Amino acid sequence: MKTRITILLAALFVSFNISFAQQDEECMNNLSLFDGYVKSKRYDEAYEPWKIVRNKCPKFNRAIYAHGEKILTHKIENSTDADQVAHINDLMSLYDQSREHFPSKYDEGEILVDKANLAYKYRDELNKSAQQLYDMFDEAYKKDPKNFTSAKGLYTYFSLAVDLFDAGKKPAQEMFDKYDDVNELIENLIAGYTIKLNKYAEKEEAGQTLSKKEARYKSSYESNIEAFENQILGSMDKKLGDRANCDVLIPLYEKNYEANKNDGVWLQRAMNRMYAKGCKEDPLFLKLVEQKNSIEPSADTAYYLYILTGEQKYFDETISLETDPLKKAKLYKKLAQDLKSKGSYGKARQYYMESMKLNPSDGSPYIAIAAMYAKSANNCGSDNFSKRAVFWLAALEAEKAGRVDGRLKSAAAKSAASYRASAPTKSEIFQKGNAGQPLKIGCWIGRTITVPNI
Repeated sequence: MKTRITILLAALFVSFNISFAQQDEECMNNLSLFDGYVKSKRYDEAYEPWKIVRNKCPKFNRAIYAHGEKILTHKIENSTDADQVAHINDLMSLYDQSREHFPSKYDEGEILVDKANLAYKYRDELNKSAQQLYDMFDEAYKKDPKNFTSAKGLYTYFSLAVDLFDAGKKPAQEMFDKYDDVNELIENLIAGYTIKLNKYAEKEEAGQTLSKKEARYKSSYESNIEAFENQILGSMDKKLGDRANCDVLIPLYEKNYEANKNDGVWLQRAMNRMYAKGCKEDPLFLKLVEQKNSIEPSADTAYYLYILTGEQKYFDETISLETDPLKKAKLYKKLAQDLKSKGSYGKARQYYMESMKLNPSDGSPYIAIAAMYAKSANNCGSDNFSKRAVFWLAALEAEKAGRVDGRLKSAAAKSAASYRASAPTKSEIFQKGNAGQPLKIGCWIGRTITVPNI
């Protein structure tokens, strides 16, 4: 029996990269017990042996904290009143102890956010006010922002700032500042995931197959990006709502302009928000952009000046001033979208393609190019057949989006199917007698498509 326990513990310690040589045998045996119970989800039975190891040998093994969180979470979810509060507070203590005894494994920001998330979830049981909860998240942000990576925590942090504004306990400027703080953290997280994701997209585009491990990582990065982009950022904008409309923003920024006109960060955030909320027609927007451009010229100010004036020099500056590849990809895409909206499809495609070179895991440019092809069908063929053949090309572009960007797989497949439904039928191909032959698409598209075999 002792031999079996020793073998089991050896495997367990290897998994946590911890040596157990010459450690207390009682802790060793109880660690084996609670590890087995946790793995079989028998958390109540794991509780007592886990407590022994936690109290007697707090540095013995990281499983004390990894498994302890599961044990105490189970206790919290299956208790009430004073017992539940005691278990909540005990989990708070466990988070602190995990960093105390294994500081290299638990970052300060991670622990502070875990505690804040727990307090928010059980705010009624702990009788926590919105201000107290906000302060817990704020501590994590101020002490260790780079490890504030919890999607739920970031949204809750901002949501509490809005609640405090609504309660008259936080001014509008602070609420907007917190939106920008959280938004910038999220943008940095997305950029980090995107850089990792791009190497897999490039590998697949080169015709190489991802390993199972690489495919898992790719899927994980795509899920994280989607969660932050579509869920968290979207929820933040929804929460902010009309609190940030032009009627609110313009007088606020006019009032604060003189005090902040030499603050590049304030100017950048103010012009970004006014643009995002559709306030660019107000003279204040141009004033903000010109002032920011005079003290800190950037790709962003050049882009806004291009939007406002339409001058080519600002278009060129937008590209030349940006050096970060992912930010440059976004600018290319924004420029492409502007050109697309003006009907300049050839130029728009050029910039969409430049965007994809810098950010190959973003499939949305393919979707946009496909849409431009489809919209041009009636203008890009000499007869009904060649005009409708454009839809084959559109379908192929849409399918590319699904290949490089798992987030768009479903939407891309639906778009491709819709385009193919508008393309020539098998009977029409038979009548034309050109199955399997190349067909040149004219006008701005300038591409050649192979007619499907029948």
